[in-house]
Formats: sequence, C-alpha cells, structure tokens
Amino acid sequence: MGKYDFDKYVERRNTNCIKWDNLDKSFPRAKEDSIPMWVADMDFEVAEPIIKSIHNVADRKIFGYSTREIDRFYNAILNWYKRRFDWELEKESIMFSGGVVPAISILIRLLTNENDGVIIQRPVYYPFTNKIKENNRKVINNPLIYKEGKYSMDFEDLEEKASNPNNKLMILCSPHNPVGRVWKEEELKKVVEICKKNNVFIIADEIHNDLIRKGNKHINLQKLCPEYKENIVTCLAPSKTFNLAGMQMSNIIINTNELREKWLEEVSRCAAQSNPNPFSIEAIIAAYDESEDWLNELNEYLDSNVEFVKDFVKRKLPKIKVIPTEGTYLMWLDFNEYGISAEELETKMLEEAGLIFDEGTMFGEEGSGFERINIACSRKVIEECMNRIYKVFKNM
Repeated sequence: MGKYDFDKYVERRNTNCIKWDNLDKSFPRAKEDSIPMWVADMDFEVAEPIIKSIHNVADRKIFGYSTREIDRFYNAILNWYKRRFDWELEKESIMFSGGVVPAISILIRLLTNENDGVIIQRPVYYPFTNKIKENNRKVINNPLIYKEGKYSMDFEDLEEKASNPNNKLMILCSPHNPVGRVWKEEELKKVVEICKKNNVFIIADEIHNDLIRKGNKHINLQKLCPEYKENIVTCLAPSKTFNLAGMQMSNIIINTNELREKWLEEVSRCAAQSNPNPFSIEAIIAAYDESEDWLNELNEYLDSNVEFVKDFVKRKLPKIKVIPTEGTYLMWLDFNEYGISAEELETKMLEEAGLIFDEGTMFGEEGSGFERINIACSRKVIEECMNRIYKVFKNM
C-alpha cells in the first residue's frame, strides 16, 4: 500500500471543472449520469506539498504581480530534468508560457510565414491542426503507420514532405497523444536526420514526458541530438505530470538568443503575459522539489489501470483492439472491427453507454473508429466505464 490513495473518488461536479461541469451544453446528447473521460487532466488530488505551498501563498493575503526570477524557481526545474532525465538545461533557455498550446501558436508565427507548411503526424492532438490553420499556415500530414495494432512513423513520407522547401516546421508529439507511443532513440534520431538535411525546424511537445508506462523510457529530443538543438524548441510543463493544468504554467526551452528575443517580443506584443501568478510559482517549486514520490506512485497506479482495461477487453470485448500504451494517461481503443461508422460509435458512447470520450476523428480521419479514453481516475470509475461499454457492445 502506497502513501497516496489514488482509489479515492474526488467529486469534481460544481467546481467550475471543464471535464465534469456544463456537460449538458458541451454534449447535449449525453445522458444525465454520463461519465466524462475526455479532457486530459486527472481526477486525483495533487500531492500534499503542492497544497501546502498554495495555502502558504494564500496566507500572505496579497496576490500582486509576481516574478519567476528567483533561484528556487529555476533550480527546481533544472534539478528535476537533471535528476529524472540526466538533461542539463540552461537557465536562460527557459521561457514562460501560460500553456503549451498558446506557445505552439506563437512559435508557428515566429518560425514560418503565412502559407508555409507545418508537418504533423496524425492521428495527433487536434490543437496542432487548429493552430496551424488559425495562423494561415498549411497542415502537412505525415500520417503514422498503423499495422497489426501498433503505430510507427512513415519516414519515407516524412522525407518527401520535409524535402519540400515550403514546409518549414515539424511539430513532434513525444510521447504521442493519442496513440501513446514513446519514441525510441533510433526513431527520434531519424526524425532529426531528415529535418536537419532539409532545414526543417522542430517543435517537440514533450508535455507528457514524466508519464511513462512501465518498461518504457522517454528520451528528450534536445538531449539526444544536441548538434541540432538550436533548431529545436521543446515544450515542457508540470501541468500533466502533477495535475496542475489550471495553474497555466509551461516552460518553453529555446536555445538561441535570436529566437528568445523574438519570443519575448511576440509574447509582449500579442499575449501581454510575462510572468506566472504567485500560486503557480510556488506550486511548480513544490511539485519538482517535493512531490517526486507522488509521481512515482501515480505512474504505478496508472500502469495498473492500463492493465485492468487490457484484461477486461481481452476477456469480454475481444473485438476491441487496445493500442499499447507506452506513455501518457490516455488509452487509444480501436472499435473498427464492429463495422460501424464513427458517427454510430459516438452515438453508442454518448446516448447508450453514457460515456464521454474524445472521439477518434477529432485527431484526424485516421482516428475514425477509435476512442481516446482518459484513465487518470479511480479504479471504480474505470470499472463502471468498462462495464457500460460491455453492456452496449456485448451482443454485437
């Protein structure tokens, strides 16, 4: 028995929670007793040191403008990545952003011109597509290869796309959301080799880098390929790791003075956001300095949740393919063997099962017939979820 009780059910209704509140407006077809397992945050209480740090800030009774320019803040981040990944970051490389998605939007503007192509690997986190289009750039899809229930990169197609001089940027999702791949060293080196050969800049979204399933290891792209790090921006955050998404605190690793200056100018001009709030500053310090044991236990619990889903599907729903989950707390399930359309699948989940997932088509047409399920919740919730799926699909 660990120190932390991840089996505890935490009631999140009526807490201004995107995942649980106002579902009748967001999903009008959903049942009244629906279980939401869509938004990528966790239904677990955060580590006690983080809660204590926030109470300490509240006790100051003044919440004025705050600065991250303190040694404790930077040391917490630098020590974490050295300790966990043997990656020596430089203090001056750490830029602040309220979130990874806003950061990606800014970087798209800084690194490309209108009508330039940005390479992504669908099925992939849908804000990539949205931000490319919103900034009047072209989505260049290098779709992942899906074969025998597993995903891999199509390097031949990537080479072709990267060789087009109009395609200036690649967004790499590592670990990959939603398919759960934790890319191997040889795969990452091949990506950099192709991009370097064709002068393609890389944004590495590594927000899930701490959430790795047993037997896998995340490799930081900049650390692996330091010779190309000036052409790689890495997006990091404690938000997924420690369930702090609402703190709006991300760290963007930029390795050249020129791009850092452009970043600061763009952030000042368009976002007018230069520093985190006083709560998030102390929360990130407490997370990285004092909450590592919580994360270790969390990963063990998530491993067991993954195994529960795999075992349930194997025993009762063998037509569903469970894609191997190597990283993140998201599972990618393939329902295509049932021979129903993506629309019918969504109807069955929402109206019959009372389950709210992220439907696969959100991540590109390659996700048709799939569902992304957030398993960062108590085992009882997952059991209820799987039993509901079984009731709907058992006779199909």
